[in-house]
Amino acid sequence: MIKLITGKKGTGKTKILIDEINEAVNASNGNIATVEKGSTIRYSIIRKVRWCDTVYYNVESYDTLYGFIAGLLASNYDITHVYVDGIFKICGRDYDEFGKVLDKIEALTGRDVTVVFTVSADVEELPESVTKYIK
Repeated sequence: MIKLITGKKGTGKTKILIDEINEAVNASNGNIATVEKGSTIRYSIIRKVRWCDTVYYNVESYDTLYGFIAGLLASNYDITHVYVDGIFKICGRDYDEFGKVLDKIEALTGRDVTVVFTVSADVEELPESVTKYIK
């Protein structure tokens, strides 16, 4: 399942994400991973969460992000949640490519894994290929 947290910069998306991550640690019977560029949320999340910096792993495009998430899931079948903070900081602001990778990740994870993205944009700016994942 894909979930998007949208809004312009400074609207509290990362705070919402941190709260969701920490709640998921207590509710999940599996493992949780976070993906971000830099270390904005690293020290605000519970230490049980697997934290990944995209700079370290050279994740700079939507294709490499897909491969990275697929690799995380392939190496650990117990992952129930993946949280990605600042998707446009990681991969750039290409809405069409973002929509395509959402479809690929949805096909990969289905209902088994929840993948949550923070998206620095208003819903009105996003194409239907992206907004269909806003729940």
